[in-house]
Amino acid sequence: MQGTDLFRQPAALATLVALAAGTVQAAPPTQLGKPEGQLNIVAWPGYIERGASDKKYDWVTQFEKSTGCQVNVKTAATSDEMVSLMNSSNYDLVTASGDASLRLIYGKKVQEINPALIPSWNTLDKRLQNGSWFTVGGKHYGVPYQWGANFLAYNTKAFKTPPTSWSVVFEPTQLGNGQSNKGKIQAYDGAIYIADAAMYLMAKQPSLGIKDPYELNEAQYAAVLKLLRQQKQLTHRYWHDVTVQMNDFKNEGIVATSAWGYTINTLQGEKFPVEGTIPKEGSTGWADTTMLHAEAKHPVCAYKWMEWSLNKNLQSSLAEWFGSNPVVPAACNTKAPGGSNFCQSNGFDRFDKIYFWKTPTATCKSQGKCVPYSRWTADYIAIMGGR
Repeated sequence: MQGTDLFRQPAALATLVALAAGTVQAAPPTQLGKPEGQLNIVAWPGYIERGASDKKYDWVTQFEKSTGCQVNVKTAATSDEMVSLMNSSNYDLVTASGDASLRLIYGKKVQEINPALIPSWNTLDKRLQNGSWFTVGGKHYGVPYQWGANFLAYNTKAFKTPPTSWSVVFEPTQLGNGQSNKGKIQAYDGAIYIADAAMYLMAKQPSLGIKDPYELNEAQYAAVLKLLRQQKQLTHRYWHDVTVQMNDFKNEGIVATSAWGYTINTLQGEKFPVEGTIPKEGSTGWADTTMLHAEAKHPVCAYKWMEWSLNKNLQSSLAEWFGSNPVVPAACNTKAPGGSNFCQSNGFDRFDKIYFWKTPTATCKSQGKCVPYSRWTADYIAIMGGR
C-alpha cells in the first residue's frame, strides 16, 4: 500500500492543514453509554495480543471479560496501509504512527477524543501527553500507546565488534567476516525511510545543513536520494513484513537492517545471534497513538479500550513483547512476564536522541520550504524499482 489518492497530490497535506484549521468538527462525547459488544482495531503486528503466540502475553482476554467488547484485529504492515484502511468505516481504532496520524486528522478520518473520559490520562508520560503528532489546536485526537526506536539490527557472527554507524547499511562495507555487505542488507519499504538516509547525512555531510531529517530542501533532498540509489545496489530486500524479515536473517544471509524491537526480541527468543543498537547518528523512531475513527460504530468500546491500554501491566507486557517503550512511566517499574529490564534495553531514557516519524510537508519550520510527502512517496517507489 502507498497511501490514499488524496495524499499523492502535490501539497495535499498542506492544503488539508489549512482547511482543518477553519473546520468546526463535532465535539467529543461528555459521557459514555453501554458498550456495544464489539471493537475493530487496525494495528501493527504484535500490538494486540491475546496469548496466541505466547500465553503469557495476553492483554485482550481480560478486557473482553470485563467489558463485553469482543476485539477484532486487522494488522497493517505500513503507515500508508493504515491510512488506506481507515478510509473505510469498518474500523473503530487505529494504532497510528507519527507519519500517519496527522494525515488521518487533516483528512477527517479520526475524531477528537475527550481525555476526561479516560481516567488514566494523567498517568501518561508528560513528554507524550501533548505530542504534536496527535494534538492539533490544543485538541487531542487519540491516546499514546507505545513508542520506540528503529534499531540497527545485526547478526553478531558477521561483525567482530558491534557496528557503531548506519554506514553498514548505506555504504559498501567489508564485514567482520571479510565478506562484502552487498546483497546482505535491507531497507524499509516505506517512503518515510528517506528520513533515515537524511539522518545519516546530517552527521556524515554537515555542510548540507540538514536540521531535521523530515524537512529537506531541494539540494538536501537530491543528496539523500543519491545515497538511497547507492543503497539500492546493496539491498537484498525492502522489508515491511516482520515475518519475512526474520526469515531473511535466518535463511537468506541478511546481516544488517533497520528493525523494530519486536523483530530482534523474536529472533533472540529463537536463539538466533542478533542484537540491536542505536548508532552514533541516532535513530528514527515512532510514537504511536490509538486514534478513534470519525465514524466509529463502537465508540464506547473504543473508549473502554483506550482507558484499558494505559494500565501499567498492559504497558509493561507490551513493551517487553514488542521491544518498545511504555507511555506510562510507572510501567517501567512493573514486572513484565519475561522479567526483563525493558525500559533500559529499549531506550526509555534516549527519548531526546530519536527523530520521531512525522509527515513531511511543503511548509516547514527549519527552512520555510521543503519537499512534501507526495514527492517522497513517488521518488521512493522509483528508487525501489531501480530508477
